[in-house]
Amino acid sequence: MAANTAFSATFNGLPTAAIALRAQFGLDAVQLGWLLGAMGLGIAVSELPWGALTDRWGDRPVLITGLGGTALMLGVLAWASAAVPGGSGARVALGAGLFVLGVFGGSVNGASGRAILQNFPPHERGMAMSVRQTAIPLGGALGALLLPVLCNRYGMAAGFTMLAALTAGSLAAVVIWLKEAAPVSGSSPADERHRVGRKTLLASADGPRAALRDREIWRLALGTGLLCAPQFAVLAFGVLFLHDHAGLSAAHAALVIVALQVASMVARILCGRRSDRRGDRRAFLRRACLLNAAVFAVLGLSAFDPVARVMHGVPGGGAAFCVLMLFLSGVCISAWHGVAYAEVGGVAGVNRAGTALGITNTAVFLANFAAPVACAQFLTHLGWPAVWLAAAVCALSVRPLFGGREQHERLAQGGDR
Repeated sequence: MAANTAFSATFNGLPTAAIALRAQFGLDAVQLGWLLGAMGLGIAVSELPWGALTDRWGDRPVLITGLGGTALMLGVLAWASAAVPGGSGARVALGAGLFVLGVFGGSVNGASGRAILQNFPPHERGMAMSVRQTAIPLGGALGALLLPVLCNRYGMAAGFTMLAALTAGSLAAVVIWLKEAAPVSGSSPADERHRVGRKTLLASADGPRAALRDREIWRLALGTGLLCAPQFAVLAFGVLFLHDHAGLSAAHAALVIVALQVASMVARILCGRRSDRRGDRRAFLRRACLLNAAVFAVLGLSAFDPVARVMHGVPGGGAAFCVLMLFLSGVCISAWHGVAYAEVGGVAGVNRAGTALGITNTAVFLANFAAPVACAQFLTHLGWPAVWLAAAVCALSVRPLFGGREQHERLAQGGDR
C-alpha cells in the first residue's frame, strides 16, 4: 500500500499542479495533455514485462528495483526543473523524463497486486485488493494537498523533490516488511495447481504464457482499462475545469480533488467488502458502468453555456453544482477498481497473476496516456461539455466487456459467498 501510495502521489498528484506546470513551461492545452499522458504511456509499455518478471522473480525484487528507479528519476527531474530554463527543449526533456518515470513506476502495480493474491484467500481478496487500491486515491489526495502549494510557490523542482522523498520512504518499507509468501489455504484450483516449488512454477503451462493466451483475461483487462479513462479525465483536467469553468481558485480546486480522493478511498473499501459478501463482481461492474455513464452525462450537460447561465442565476449555484457533479463523478468512477482487480486475479490464479495484472495495468495506463490527450482535443475544439459527455459514452460502451459467467472462486475451496 505504501508503494502504491507513493507512486499514485506522482501520477495522480502531478495533474493537480497543472497550473504551475503550464506557467513554468509555457504550455497550451494540447501540450499539457501530451505531457500529462507521457507518464501513463511509460507505465503502459512496461506493465506487461514487469508483470511477467514478477511471476518469475517474485514480488519483492521487482518492487525494490522499480521503486529505486522511480526515486532516482524523480531526483533527476527535480534537478532538471531547477537547472534547465523553460523552452521547447525543456518541454521535450520533461516529457521524456516523465515517460522514463512511468517505465520504472509500472513495476508497482502488478507486483503489489500479486503480493495481495499470495497472502489472502479468495473470499477475502475483494476487500484486500480494495484496501490496496485505496492507496491510489490516498496518494492522489496527498499529491493534490501538497503539490499545488509547493509548485506554485517554489517551482516544479520542489514538487519533484517531495515525491522523490515519499518514494524513497516506501522503498524502505518494502525492504523492511515485505516478504515473499507461500500461497495461502483456500486458494482456487488455479492457485493450487503448481505449489510444489519455484522450478515447477517456472516451467508451468499455467504461468505467464497461459495468461497471455487467455481471452477472458484480455476482455476483463480491456474493460478495466476503458472504464479508467473517465477517471483519468477527472484527475488530469478536474482542477482546470473547476478553475477555468467554475471560477474556483487553484487552491480551492485542489481541495476539491483532495476531498474526492478521500471519499474514493472509503467507496473502494465498501465496494470491495460488499463484493466479497455477495460474490457478484461481474454484475457489480456492469452496474458501475451504467452509474458512471449517468453521472458524467449530467456533468457534461451542466457545462453547456445555457445551463451554466441558468445555474449562475442562483447565487453560488453554478460553481456549487459543478463542484458537486465533479465530486460525484470522481468518486463513482473510482469505487469499482478493487472489485475489477480481484476478478482478474480470480480468473488468472496466483501463478499467473503478475502477468494478468500486467495486462490489465497495460490497458489502464494506455487509458492514462490517451485520456489527457483526448481531453485536450475535445476541450480545444468542442469545449467542456464534450469532454464529460465523451466520458459518459466511454463508460456506457464498456458494459458488454464485463458480461459472461460470474467467476466464483469455488465454494468448496473457500471461495466467494
